[in-house]
Amino acid sequence: MDPLFHDPFSTVLLDRNGDLLAANVAPDGQWRMPPGDTVPQRFITCLLEFEDRNFNSHLGIHIPSLIRAFKQNREAGRVVSGGSTITMQLARMSGGQRSRSMWNKVKEMLLALRLELRYPKQMILSEYLAHAPFGGNVVGLEAASWRWFGMRPQDLGWAQCATLAVLPNAPSQMHPGKGRQALRAKRDRLLDRLLASGDLDSTSWSLAKEELLPDEPHSLPQKAQHLLGTLQFQGHAGQRIRSTVDDRLQEQVVRITDRFAPILRANEVHNAALLVLDVPTGEVLAYIGNLSAADADHAGAVDIVQARRSSGSLLKPFLYADMLQNGERMPDQLVADLPTHYEGFAPRNFDEHFDGAVPASQALSRSLNVPAVRALHEHGIERTLRLLRAMGLHHVDRSADNYGLSLIVGGAESTLWELTGAYASLARTLLPGDPRTAVHAPVATMDNMAPLNESAPPLSPASVYHTIRALQTLNRPESEAGWQHFENSKGIAWKTGTSFGHRDAWAIGITDHYAVGVWTGNADGAGRPGLTGTLAAAPILFSVFDILPQGHAFDPPYDAMVRMRVCARSGFRAGPDCEPVDSLWTIAEAARTAPCPYHQRILVNASEDLRVLPHCCGTGDNGHFVNWFSLPPAMEYFYAKSHVGYKPLPPATIGSDDTPMDMIYPENGAQLFIPFQLDGTHSSVVLQAAHRHANAQINWDIDGQYLGTTNSEHTLTVDLSKGPHRLTLTDQRGRALHSRFNVERVEK
Repeated sequence: MDPLFHDPFSTVLLDRNGDLLAANVAPDGQWRMPPGDTVPQRFITCLLEFEDRNFNSHLGIHIPSLIRAFKQNREAGRVVSGGSTITMQLARMSGGQRSRSMWNKVKEMLLALRLELRYPKQMILSEYLAHAPFGGNVVGLEAASWRWFGMRPQDLGWAQCATLAVLPNAPSQMHPGKGRQALRAKRDRLLDRLLASGDLDSTSWSLAKEELLPDEPHSLPQKAQHLLGTLQFQGHAGQRIRSTVDDRLQEQVVRITDRFAPILRANEVHNAALLVLDVPTGEVLAYIGNLSAADADHAGAVDIVQARRSSGSLLKPFLYADMLQNGERMPDQLVADLPTHYEGFAPRNFDEHFDGAVPASQALSRSLNVPAVRALHEHGIERTLRLLRAMGLHHVDRSADNYGLSLIVGGAESTLWELTGAYASLARTLLPGDPRTAVHAPVATMDNMAPLNESAPPLSPASVYHTIRALQTLNRPESEAGWQHFENSKGIAWKTGTSFGHRDAWAIGITDHYAVGVWTGNADGAGRPGLTGTLAAAPILFSVFDILPQGHAFDPPYDAMVRMRVCARSGFRAGPDCEPVDSLWTIAEAARTAPCPYHQRILVNASEDLRVLPHCCGTGDNGHFVNWFSLPPAMEYFYAKSHVGYKPLPPATIGSDDTPMDMIYPENGAQLFIPFQLDGTHSSVVLQAAHRHANAQINWDIDGQYLGTTNSEHTLTVDLSKGPHRLTLTDQRGRALHSRFNVERVEK
């Protein structure tokens, strides 16, 4: 059937229980909400008593009422009564503005008869209540209920229903903003009629007549205005949208972000966004697109939940998990953390320090950049991109060559919407049942937050379990002061991220029931000192978790894990020379990894400060075998500084083929890019090596030319020409190390 009205509607956003979250004015400037499902019986009683007692029995025209109106108008000499039924009034409203002439009255009567024949009574009443004028720019019962009384129609009392029932009779002449005495008198006469008809008892009648009229229109709730705006932009303008947002939680989260807004503003940080997801279903429970305090000068209308921002370190857990499930890592194996250069790209840790060697799980929890970049180089950028896109990060849409190794340290952009959904997918992988089971959309008209419901999850439960366990470890960089405040984190697995230049600060946390994502920064991309994930975003994250029910621990997926002998020092699969050895449950794919490369069985003298050759020792105390934990010299150089119990490999006797030297920079096979400086020259290169023995002397030679000699700290600054080079290091005992690299000069 053709619609009676073509007027635009306001866009209305409801929470999961049907409560109003936000609404906006229709394009024509009217508050006109789409028809709802139900109308409160109390209001219908008031309306029919006042406008049309015979509504349920007539066919659109009530002849006695028309005759009565004709007599009243003739006696008064002017129009004082129209005698129109509700159906006739609906016919008049559908035809636009018309003069109150006899001919127009006849046309209304004919159209009313047609409406009664085509539509059921309930639909006629619903259309009337959606389009009746209620004073000012308020059209329809629902808009009137919110604008004049600040509540749902279902919550209106008798006095309020009676007030609204009489308003459409003369909305331009009388509404709560003017004509108050006449309006109250009309309301009270209706209450008297309701008492006389028995619809209202005497106590309710007395209380209703004592109620005052509203003074000014109320503002409609704006608890999720950014979500409303996003839905409008996506093509849902003028609709009534039932979302999964929880009104009570939304209010609590708004209060939390409002509380932190002055703290952020003190550092000239003006924007923040937040999401709370239900992990089992993927539904959005709270949605803060921006701070309430953000004004137009600071992009307050922008929904930053949907905005592309640098992801910082938030992609590292996915790389870690993918390497575990592909048998490329043990969860806690030592990985290199030392100066690294890849074709001009030199990642740095947040604290500008190197550990030499660090457990992979700790590198993740501490968000160390260097081990992450080295892991990406080993695993492959293209493989990592495929995984990220399978996790729902569709804004990570550029090529592997375009991203390069910076992908894992903030070179990619994503949204809070995608990232929080991806972390929720991690947690969902460990829940009982089939993770491929379809989940509800996060809001009724949006795509699924975690698009994993039609295929198997890209990450296995065992790899996710080890990843979440690492993210639950409270071991953060000392330079990111403040993480100690979150020690009572209720088993939350959480990750922070900070983009280059301190432009974006992230924190995302997950439990078995909730995923919470927080972004803070400036919408215009302006960076601020101290704007880090731990300092700016994590406090908001944990304030939200404080109001959520406590989660439960994730059960280990034992069916995808095996007991394995693991070297307690290195975290690798235990080799024959490892001690001590632990027996641990770990991901089954770890069986593909190499055994521990850092333990070796050596023959030492009685004091264990010198390695000896077998023929030098008798059967007495001159020599005995020990299992020794020893890192390569470059890793050892940094590792020993922070591990006072570490004992370097003892010096070897003459005849050993051991090479106690290692290049720190450049690594063998490196490609160096030397930049052009402002003064017209090219930069020098600082060569750095490590020797296992503190008092060693190294002679440096490049391409057959002597460079110099170093003691203890082995660094040399040189100017290098374009092309391939061969570097030779020789210590005082004649042991040599050879390294080749290539130099490219970046011209002006």
